[in-house]
Amino acid sequence: MNSFSFVFGPVVALAGVAILVLLLRWTFSRGGSLVEKPAKPSTPDDYGTLVAVANPVNYADGERLRKSLDDAGIRATLAFTVQGPRLMVFPKDEAIARSTLRARS
Repeated sequence: MNSFSFVFGPVVALAGVAILVLLLRWTFSRGGSLVEKPAKPSTPDDYGTLVAVANPVNYADGERLRKSLDDAGIRATLAFTVQGPRLMVFPKDEAIARSTLRARS
Protein backbone atom coordinates (compact mmCIF):
# COMPACT_ATOMS: atom_id res chain seq x y z
CA MET A 1 0.00 0.00 0.00
CA ASN A 2 1.01 3.63 -0.03
CA SER A 3 1.53 6.17 2.73
CA PHE A 4 -2.04 7.54 2.58
CA SER A 5 -3.73 4.24 3.42
CA PHE A 6 -3.96 5.09 7.13
CA VAL A 7 -5.99 8.24 6.28
CA PHE A 8 -8.11 6.77 3.49
CA GLY A 9 -10.14 4.37 5.69
CA PRO A 10 -11.31 6.92 8.30
CA VAL A 11 -12.08 9.54 5.61
CA VAL A 12 -14.31 7.10 3.70
CA ALA A 13 -16.01 6.07 6.96
CA LEU A 14 -16.67 9.71 7.96
CA ALA A 15 -17.98 10.54 4.48
CA GLY A 16 -20.36 7.57 4.67
CA VAL A 17 -21.61 8.63 8.10
CA ALA A 18 -22.05 12.23 6.88
CA ILE A 19 -24.12 11.04 3.91
CA LEU A 20 -26.28 8.91 6.21
CA VAL A 21 -26.77 11.85 8.60
CA LEU A 22 -27.89 14.10 5.73
CA LEU A 23 -30.27 11.46 4.35
CA LEU A 24 -31.80 10.78 7.77
CA ARG A 25 -32.21 14.51 8.51
CA TRP A 26 -33.99 14.93 5.18
CA THR A 27 -36.14 11.83 5.73
CA PHE A 28 -37.30 12.69 9.24
CA SER A 29 -37.47 16.47 8.90
CA ARG A 30 -40.77 18.21 9.46
CA GLY A 31 -42.22 20.18 6.65
CA GLY A 32 -44.02 19.63 3.40
CA SER A 33 -45.13 16.07 2.92
CA LEU A 34 -46.28 14.47 -0.29
CA VAL A 35 -48.84 12.42 1.64
CA GLU A 36 -52.11 14.24 2.29
CA LYS A 37 -53.12 14.52 5.92
CA PRO A 38 -56.57 13.24 6.87
CA ALA A 39 -59.28 15.88 7.14
CA LYS A 40 -59.84 17.17 10.66
CA PRO A 41 -63.49 17.61 11.62
CA SER A 42 -64.41 21.05 12.91
CA THR A 43 -67.54 22.99 13.71
CA PRO A 44 -69.86 24.15 10.90
CA ASP A 45 -68.94 27.76 11.77
CA ASP A 46 -65.35 27.17 10.62
CA TYR A 47 -66.28 27.19 6.92
CA GLY A 48 -66.47 30.95 6.41
CA THR A 49 -69.46 32.10 4.40
CA LEU A 50 -70.62 28.60 3.48
CA VAL A 51 -74.05 27.63 4.80
CA ALA A 52 -75.15 24.09 5.69
CA VAL A 53 -78.17 23.03 3.63
CA ALA A 54 -78.29 19.31 4.47
CA ASN A 55 -77.19 16.94 7.22
CA PRO A 56 -76.58 13.60 5.48
CA VAL A 57 -76.39 10.44 7.55
CA ASN A 58 -73.07 9.25 6.11
CA TYR A 59 -70.46 10.10 3.49
CA ALA A 60 -72.15 8.13 0.69
CA ASP A 61 -75.49 9.87 1.22
CA GLY A 62 -73.73 13.24 1.38
CA GLU A 63 -71.85 12.57 -1.84
CA ARG A 64 -75.13 11.60 -3.56
CA LEU A 65 -76.70 14.88 -2.44
CA ARG A 66 -73.63 16.87 -3.49
CA LYS A 67 -73.73 15.24 -6.91
CA SER A 68 -77.41 16.12 -7.34
CA LEU A 69 -76.60 19.78 -6.57
CA ASP A 70 -73.67 19.64 -8.96
CA ASP A 71 -75.95 18.29 -11.69
CA ALA A 72 -78.25 21.28 -11.06
CA GLY A 73 -75.31 23.67 -11.52
CA ILE A 74 -74.91 24.57 -7.82
CA ARG A 75 -71.43 24.47 -6.30
CA ALA A 76 -71.50 22.45 -3.08
CA THR A 77 -68.96 21.07 -0.62
CA LEU A 78 -69.29 18.02 1.61
CA ALA A 79 -67.69 19.02 4.91
CA PHE A 80 -66.80 16.75 7.82
CA THR A 81 -67.79 18.44 11.06
CA VAL A 82 -67.82 17.27 14.66
CA GLN A 83 -71.62 16.98 14.37
CA GLY A 84 -71.32 14.77 11.29
CA PRO A 85 -71.14 15.47 7.56
CA ARG A 86 -72.71 18.70 6.29
CA LEU A 87 -73.50 19.76 2.74
CA MET A 88 -72.38 23.39 2.38
CA VAL A 89 -73.20 25.98 -0.29
CA PHE A 90 -72.70 29.72 -0.70
CA PRO A 91 -75.42 31.92 0.84
CA LYS A 92 -76.64 33.16 -2.56
CA ASP A 93 -77.33 29.54 -3.59
CA GLU A 94 -78.96 28.45 -0.32
CA ALA A 95 -82.62 28.80 -1.35
CA ILE A 96 -82.07 27.14 -4.72
CA ALA A 97 -80.08 24.32 -3.13
CA ARG A 98 -82.74 23.63 -0.51
CA SER A 99 -85.52 23.55 -3.10
CA THR A 100 -83.42 21.31 -5.39
CA LEU A 101 -82.77 18.89 -2.53
CA ARG A 102 -86.47 18.85 -1.58
CA ALA A 103 -87.48 18.16 -5.18
CA ARG A 104 -85.00 15.29 -5.57
CA SER A 105 -85.80 13.60 -2.25
